[in-house]
Amino acid sequence: MKRQRKRRAPPRPPAEIDIESLSRDGRGVGRLNGKTVFVTGALPGERVQVEFTYVRRDFDEAEAAQILHLSPSRTTPKCPHFGVCGGCSLQHFKAEAQIAAKQAQLIEALQRLGQVRPERILDALTAPVWGYRRKARLGVRYVAKKGRVLVGFRERQGRLLADLTRCEVLVPEVGERLQALAQLIGGLEARERIPQIEVMAGDASTCLVLRHLEPLREADKAALIQFSQKNGLFVALQPSGPDSITPLWPAQQPLFYQHPDFNVRVDFKGGDFIQVNAPINRKMVAQALELLQLTSGDSVLELFSGLGNFTLPMLRRGAHVTAVEGEAGMTRRAMENASANALVGGEFYTADLFNPNPQAAWLRRRYEKVLLDPPRSGAREMLPHLGRLSPSRIVYVSCDPATLARDAGELVHTHGYRLAAAGVMDMFPHTGHVESIAVFSRE
Repeated sequence: MKRQRKRRAPPRPPAEIDIESLSRDGRGVGRLNGKTVFVTGALPGERVQVEFTYVRRDFDEAEAAQILHLSPSRTTPKCPHFGVCGGCSLQHFKAEAQIAAKQAQLIEALQRLGQVRPERILDALTAPVWGYRRKARLGVRYVAKKGRVLVGFRERQGRLLADLTRCEVLVPEVGERLQALAQLIGGLEARERIPQIEVMAGDASTCLVLRHLEPLREADKAALIQFSQKNGLFVALQPSGPDSITPLWPAQQPLFYQHPDFNVRVDFKGGDFIQVNAPINRKMVAQALELLQLTSGDSVLELFSGLGNFTLPMLRRGAHVTAVEGEAGMTRRAMENASANALVGGEFYTADLFNPNPQAAWLRRRYEKVLLDPPRSGAREMLPHLGRLSPSRIVYVSCDPATLARDAGELVHTHGYRLAAAGVMDMFPHTGHVESIAVFSRE
């Protein structure tokens, strides 16, 4: 299919539009003469005067130039960089209104794309909405015209980095030190050869993984170590791919998070996938096990199992878990985590879950329950196998309402499941990202 190009809007006068809903990326959605308009900076229930930025055949894009009728859910953004930085899109929307809008997006997607509706809508999982982000990838760029380095997220429009002094959603250990980080990198000889910093925060320590495009001189390493010691941060270096990540200081870098309700600890390394929001992650795991109606002795198939975020708590509850993950390193660390927590009853496999082998040993067993936590593309390739395995309950953790809705439609209309319940989790406050959980039943 030929990709439709954006066209800059021709000169036209501003227009007034009533905003009806919120788009998946956090823009207001209205209509003008029957045509959909996505309006940056506008909220549902508002009437706004817009200036058009782009026109397409099927819809237009615009920015709110003036709010003529304010939504009662509008609030003052906490971050001074809101509107310029592309890291957040909803700080002007009250937190409780954000989560209500995301719940509505989920239900609308299930109905429109999957032709299904949950029998029960779960209460949203919420937690503090500032300083929550424990994993992030920050851009780094030396700007010759400014004579200094910028560290942060990209601007809302364009490829440039936003000129940030702080970030209100990052863990404070990093969010409050963006200027200090920029000054540190700016003083390095390799300042033009460091394109990014990955933030990885555990319960007790925070690591900065610096991607560098050429070997660092000893003086640069010494400066990084001094900064780390002064600020109580770990620093690791990444000269090439994720497998090249090595500690700079200290030599041993124990990164972990805990699930206190299950008395388990999950160890991870720089570059590993972890959920970005620690309080929501704990609530999510507890809710997933409740929705599974997990009991001791249950046989569970877990797909996209990662480091053992769900696996370890299920093993602690006495279930037998067959955990399948696509990345061998993650599988290995999940096994190590199970061993370190003295947990038994788990079997761990590495497999391509987007092209599963129907003859694989783990697909030729019987399971009472299934838990899956796929990436944004969803779990479509696994659904026929789940239909054949016929577990009594399936819990599906999703980071994209559209693919969840698609897969929910197939589970219900093709494989005979009921969508017993679904709801959202506020994993990414102040962004348009919608994380959700659903449970399917044959009982």
